[in-house]
Amino acid sequence: MRTLDGVGSTPRSGVGTVRWYRPDADLTLPDRPDPESVDVDAELERYETARDAVRSALRDARDRTAERVGEEEAAVFEAHEGFLDDPTIIEDVETAIRDGTPAAHAVADRFDEAVAQFEGMEGRMAERADDLRDVRDRLLRALLDADGGGPAATDLAALPAGTVLLAERLTPSDTAALDPDAIAGIATVEGGRTSHAAIIARSLAIPAVVGVGEALESIADGETVLVDGDAGTLVVDPDDERRAAAEGTGPAVISERVATADGRPVEVAANVGGESELDPAAERGADGIGLFRTEFLFIDREAPPTEAEQYETITAALSAFPEDRVVVRTLDIGGDKPVPYLDLSDEPNPFLGRRGVRLSLDEHADLFETQLRALLRAAATEHGDDLAVMFPLVTRVEEVERAVETVESVAADLADEGVDHAVPDLGAMVETPAAAFVADALADRLDFLSVGTNDLAQYVMAADRGNDAVAEYHDPLHPAVLRALDRTTAAVEETDAWVGMCGEMAGDPALTELLVGLGFDELSMSAVTVPDVKRRIREVDADAAASLAIDALACETRGEVLDVLGLDDREG
Repeated sequence: MRTLDGVGSTPRSGVGTVRWYRPDADLTLPDRPDPESVDVDAELERYETARDAVRSALRDARDRTAERVGEEEAAVFEAHEGFLDDPTIIEDVETAIRDGTPAAHAVADRFDEAVAQFEGMEGRMAERADDLRDVRDRLLRALLDADGGGPAATDLAALPAGTVLLAERLTPSDTAALDPDAIAGIATVEGGRTSHAAIIARSLAIPAVVGVGEALESIADGETVLVDGDAGTLVVDPDDERRAAAEGTGPAVISERVATADGRPVEVAANVGGESELDPAAERGADGIGLFRTEFLFIDREAPPTEAEQYETITAALSAFPEDRVVVRTLDIGGDKPVPYLDLSDEPNPFLGRRGVRLSLDEHADLFETQLRALLRAAATEHGDDLAVMFPLVTRVEEVERAVETVESVAADLADEGVDHAVPDLGAMVETPAAAFVADALADRLDFLSVGTNDLAQYVMAADRGNDAVAEYHDPLHPAVLRALDRTTAAVEETDAWVGMCGEMAGDPALTELLVGLGFDELSMSAVTVPDVKRRIREVDADAAASLAIDALACETRGEVLDVLGLDDREG
């Protein structure tokens, strides 16, 4: 029995039989011909045909991933389509072809150059190289298959039950194709926990350890391996005791609500982006939905969803959690969520432009009112008492007042029409320093606040969360971000409102004690981490957590915060 160390990506364990996945073996290019013998027009046509085929495949992969995993994770394939249609890459490939390079070689050369550039960077930027590989390999398979010499890619969806898949690296397409009921675990030589492939593995609840290094190559096909995604280790040929422990450590679902060891209740809800994610959230013991991202109803279609479509989606969510709260975020578009048919004009800095409630109260007031009609109607249904609605990207009290006035106006219209309706609890997202600074005024006017830590960290730290070059600045554990969280929870203490968190930070069990200590009443997260966070809450002493939070808030650097929390330097 020997142990290899890596980076834990999914906090689950599994035991199974090793199978190596070596997709590069399928992509051997033939020798380069004499440039004079290359039919340039034919190769340009082959390249364009391959791009069309890959574009179609990427859209199919996006749709499958959205259905099986979630809309947010599926968005990576839209980025892949951006690489496919990048004008600079297209121009370079076509230039190489015109100079006598066959299409497959031109694609390999240009994408390999881009991959090398990304790998030379640090942090999340380096991990984006896998996205480029994904597009490159799809193009090469399309081109090689057209030559009649390209073998089909391994069918990752058909691997036998109990497989532990090992690879140098896995692309997002590879990971999204895996059957979580068959795969006992995955481990890779390269990769980090913030790569798109790792994120998809977590969403599928597949035990995963990444970045093991060349030592992984010492494990052969057919060996038995324990993948411990919590500890970040692989155990080769584990003994019976280790196997039994791992096979019994799948996060036990805790269906009932939980409280800290000294009796303080904390709600643990799930973030979802569509109906396909409701059942998995319920199966993992979520206490309801803390964030229903309605923008995904508006994406990948040619016109906005109707009032009836939105009503049906929201009532489906309420039916899936008949005794639990469902918090729906009104349309949050702009920034990194463009909707082509709405013809939003390009802005030099979209994250600081027209986003969220700003659009709902301005040029897209009609969409906002249609959505509110659906929500108020849903609030009058059998389970509608548990519906709550929150407004995104609030920065001013006036925005909340106008949004509430719009709700009241829509309610009056429905009453005039004789349509059954009810006004749900109303809240706002705290995603900006402005909202944190006026949280007391917001709480006085609303029923709840919910902190979106992904955007809050972005705005507090002036670091675009989509820009890998500044990924190290996008840090929810920076003292400035922690103080914004504290200001928000403190502002709610003297009101009747409750306060939750629906950012990625909420789903990290290592931070649960801190968040309890800061005073959060609710934590909402990716459904896969609900069992672990519930278990952790039961272990927390609320008074000790409050002391821990005080110590963390006194820190001046991230390193000091990590020391207080007893954590090593955290990736991502």
